[in-house]
Amino acid sequence: MREQVAVRPWGNSQGIRIPKSILEKLNINTSDILQIEVKNDAIVLRKAFKHKTFEERVAEYGGEISICDFDWGEPLGRELL
Repeated sequence: MREQVAVRPWGNSQGIRIPKSILEKLNINTSDILQIEVKNDAIVLRKAFKHKTFEERVAEYGGEISICDFDWGEPLGRELL
């Protein structure tokens, strides 16, 4: 998908408008934070990494958390027991 946009003055900076079709395709919403970098003479925008809350992480697993013990084996040195 290629589109052209114009650079316009925006306060003391310059800005562009990103077409709605591109925002929808990338699931970018108003007030989302984007990272910007210059790479090989191109401007690259990426959604910034957002840490999920504990509740969001649990919801991804159907609301269930399975806890299991891990067997580390027999002590080999001066481990505190």
